[in-house]
Amino acid sequence: MALAPRVRGTVRVVGAGLLGASVGHALTALGVDVALDDTSPAQLRLAVDYGAGRLPRPDDAPSLVVVAVPPDVTADVIERELAAHPGAVVTDVASVKLEPLRALQARGVDLSRYIGSHPLAGRERGGAISARADIFIGRPWVVCRDGETTAADLALVEALALDLGATPIEMTPEEHDRSVAVVSHVPQLVASLLAGRFVDAPDGSLRLAGQGVRDTTRIAASAPELWVQILGANAALVVDVLDDLAGDLSRVAEALRHPDAPGARRAVADTIRRGNDGVERLPGKHGQNRRFENIVVMVDDTPGQLGRLFGELGELSVNVEDLRLEHSPGAPFGLAEISVVPDAVHRASEGLQARGWRIANNTHD
Repeated sequence: MALAPRVRGTVRVVGAGLLGASVGHALTALGVDVALDDTSPAQLRLAVDYGAGRLPRPDDAPSLVVVAVPPDVTADVIERELAAHPGAVVTDVASVKLEPLRALQARGVDLSRYIGSHPLAGRERGGAISARADIFIGRPWVVCRDGETTAADLALVEALALDLGATPIEMTPEEHDRSVAVVSHVPQLVASLLAGRFVDAPDGSLRLAGQGVRDTTRIAASAPELWVQILGANAALVVDVLDDLAGDLSRVAEALRHPDAPGARRAVADTIRRGNDGVERLPGKHGQNRRFENIVVMVDDTPGQLGRLFGELGELSVNVEDLRLEHSPGAPFGLAEISVVPDAVHRASEGLQARGWRIANNTHD
């Protein structure tokens, strides 16, 4: 039986793009009354047609307003919604928190009912048509409270995050913007710069691309218009990280320019090793810094093979902690890279081979 939603009453969502419509889908699925609004009538109608909520009514009295608009108009919309709905708590889901807050403070807006927030969720493609109710599940949702935030208002915004399956994390706006510069904004630029090298690359080179380069450049498919706004709003902190990164790149380039010079090989090795150390710090499954080992299984490209593989791993009492699929162009099979706990590696490899599976990275022969 589905749990009752923590958020009660009407929730007004302003902005019917990817995040706004996704909030609408998730809350509507829980039985919450969602009133959608957007400056684009076509976008609004599309989101409503897809079931993300209903059209707004003049008598709406929302308990919560979620502002999900581009960063360059976030402050304007927050100010308008605070004035239009005096009984509502107003939050926003913009990916930058300091700039809209400072703009509102400079205007003298009463922010006692405003709480900035940001779900660390998204997709490369935006718009209502790309929205999904499950986009927030298991994702961090930063909530930026201040000294004026009441416990009840804070609880309402955290209830929104919990209803959507996210994990609320309290941060100051400064902590948030510094953090996303490192884990979101600079990675977007790095992925875009790397993918930009492909524009003039020979076709033959691109045919060699494997899953590694696809993983590193996946987010390069993001919308330029939105990212111009995001990066501009967090420019100073992004530049700090870029300057440090540029220094790292220069040191590696210098080492490779003279690879036989004393210390050159160590400089390259230290760069790779520091990357290893950084990856080790990333939270894994369920937020744990727990490392897994991988088994690469060759899977025929025919219907039902992945289902059979998972079923037989279950029979072997092996839990799949993570999965990555790679397809080689023109090959009649794919590679399933399965992450398992270290003590399950031998059991999984031996058991799968006994059932006729081919293990590409087998070390137990």
